[in-house]
Formats: sequence, structure tokens, C-alpha cells
Amino acid sequence: MSTRRRVVISGVGACTALGSNAPRTWSRLVAGECGIRPFSRFDTSAFRARTGAELLEEPIPDGLSPRQSRRMSRTDLTAFAACREALAGAGIDTGREDPSRLGVFLGAASAGLFEAEQYWKEREERGIRRARLSRAFGYFLSSTTDHLASLLGAEGPSATVVTACSSSTIAIGRAWEAISDSRCDLAVAGGADTLSVLTVAGFNSLRAVDPDRCRPFDARRNGMSLGEGAGILLLEEHERARRRGAPIIAEVLGYGLACDAYHPTAPHPQGAGSARAMEEALRRARVDRSRIDYISAHGTGTLVNDEAETRAIHRVFGERARKVPVSSIKSMLGHCLGAAGAVEAVALALTVAEGVIPPTAGWEQRDPACDLDYVPGAARQARIRAALSNSFGFGGNNATLVLGEHPGGHA
Repeated sequence: MSTRRRVVISGVGACTALGSNAPRTWSRLVAGECGIRPFSRFDTSAFRARTGAELLEEPIPDGLSPRQSRRMSRTDLTAFAACREALAGAGIDTGREDPSRLGVFLGAASAGLFEAEQYWKEREERGIRRARLSRAFGYFLSSTTDHLASLLGAEGPSATVVTACSSSTIAIGRAWEAISDSRCDLAVAGGADTLSVLTVAGFNSLRAVDPDRCRPFDARRNGMSLGEGAGILLLEEHERARRRGAPIIAEVLGYGLACDAYHPTAPHPQGAGSARAMEEALRRARVDRSRIDYISAHGTGTLVNDEAETRAIHRVFGERARKVPVSSIKSMLGHCLGAAGAVEAVALALTVAEGVIPPTAGWEQRDPACDLDYVPGAARQARIRAALSNSFGFGGNNATLVLGEHPGGHA
């Protein structure tokens, strides 16, 4: 068995529809509050679904010059705010770190589209010479990673992952690999995405969104609710964290990937690829499935996705499947697209640390095809030795992250 370094989470940050930081988001998740509201940032009157989980508050560009903030998209600014929170919580000053040992790994899906839309609108209204090209700078999906690496002075490994809904889960997995393989000692990992007219129009054209609000695993479910936000985790090599007395929220034990190779948007109906991702994650984490005490579900609220994920969990856990609590925080935060896995990883880390499982909000009616324990009604106290976070993207890009408890919560 190869020797690898342990990786822990020493800081988290979040900007979501429930709050501008991780503690506020977490407290409202545990309370079962829903951040899905009528859209306010742009006109959606022509669409089937007119609700979504927009950011509760716009990110404040503290620590940035006016010139820097002008060149950053909403996605970039949201990620930066979450990153500052994660670093502060971990007690890390990147200016005092070896830049070659600091990595940045982020996921994205539709980042910068809003600014690109504004640029093209200005071109139409004011002409090409008067349209502000700076509006379009954030259009590149690598923009957020590039900005954070530059602002932090990070010269270690860097990558932007674009695999739709699983993007930021894979980004966290890549960061775990980089630290465990000794390619860096610290990594900013996660993802950010913000909404645009094109994004909302696209999912409406697929008829994949619920006109009201998503109800994952409920018999009445009728589609997802789109969301936006950012989730950032500060990953750190365990011995390094121990030496500096860092706060430890949870440990990253491993992750797994698998592809359905089935359909551009629909999952394999039996959850074959999803099951393989979970099995691979458990294998790489060296964790027996009997030690999994909670699953943070992909749980989008669509008919086929929730049924396929339920079947995948049955395939992996067998007779024990109905005994493992499963919940979807998309019922409260919406589907944050490329940031979904990161926001859910932040919540999962806090679930493990605090021993509280957030509920699946809005779940009321059982579907015979979705027969697991979906933690309805209210949050639940439980010791979480190890837990899974599922992210299953378009094109069958499936990823599962494994987090574990860190005794004492301190290195």
C-alpha cells in the first residue's frame, strides 16, 4: 500500500442564498430555511420557472482596489469573499507562505455569462467602440481560478475543472490528490458560479426546473431550482496543520470518479455510474461502507435524477441503504451548478464537525421509487464518522467525496 499524506480542512467559506458567510448559511440550513425566491436580478417573466436561489447579499470587494474589482465578475467576487473567509478561519496569511507550495483548484460551469450578456447588450445599445470590454473579462471559465491565484500569490499547482454539476467536487478531489502526493502543502479548493439569463433560459428550455421550488425525493417533485454562490475549503497537509495548532473541521479521506457514458443530460436509469463513483471513493478513502453515517445527496429534485441516485445508493449499500441518512441541501440553496459540490462540501464538513445533519426541506410525500431516509422535517443530531458527498453532472460526470471526523477538532 502506497504511503500518502493526510489532508485536513482547516477553513471554510461560503456565499449563498442563505447567507454571505459559512456560519450564517450553516445555521439557516440546520433550521431548514429555504433560500429559493422570485428572481430579482433580471426579468424571467417569459420563463416557466421564475424562482431561484439568488445570493442573499452581493459580495463586498474588501481587500481589492477599484481597478481589480472592476475586472472581476460576480462569480470572481463571490469566490474571493468565500476564499477570504476560509483563509481567515484557518489562520493563514498567504503572504507568509511559500508560494510554490500553495495551490488553487476551482470548479465552474456558467461563470461570467452574466457579464458577457451585459457586454453584448452594451454593444447593441452603444456600439462596439463604447461597450466596456472589461465586462467580458470574466467570461473565461478559468477567470476565477486565475484571479484567486494572482491575488493570493499562489505559484503551486492550479486547475479549473469544468464538468457541469460535478465541477467543484472534482476540484476538491484534485486538491486532495495534490497535497497527498506532496505536490503542495496548502490548497484553496472549491468553486463558484452565478446566474445569467442564458443559464436560466437554457434550463427552462430543458423543462428541468420547477416553477415553484424543488422538492428532492418527494413524490411531487417537478424539477430543480437554480442557485448561485461559492464554497471554498482551505485544505492542508495534516502534519503541517498539527505543528501550527490549526483548527481542524474535518479530514478529506478521498474521492472517486466514474462516467455513465449514457446520455448528455439524463443519468443512467439504474445509477450505474453514480454507484461506481461512490465505490471508487470508498476504495480510495480506505473506508468500509459500514462506517458511512450520512450521505449528502446530489438530490436535484428531478424525476429521473432522484430515482437514479436512490438506486445507486441501494447498489452500493445493499441492505444497509435504508439505515443511512440521506439529505439534499439543494432543497434550500438550489442547484448552484459548478459551485454545487463546493457549497455542499462546506456544509458536509460542518455536518461532520458538529454532528448535525441538515434536513431535506419540503419533503412530505413518499415516492415508492425513492425509499431511503431523507431526513424530512428537521435537522438530526448524529455522530458522523465518515460521510459521502455526491455530485452527478451532465454527460454522466459523476464524482463522490469522502470526509471524515477529526477527533477533538484540533490538530
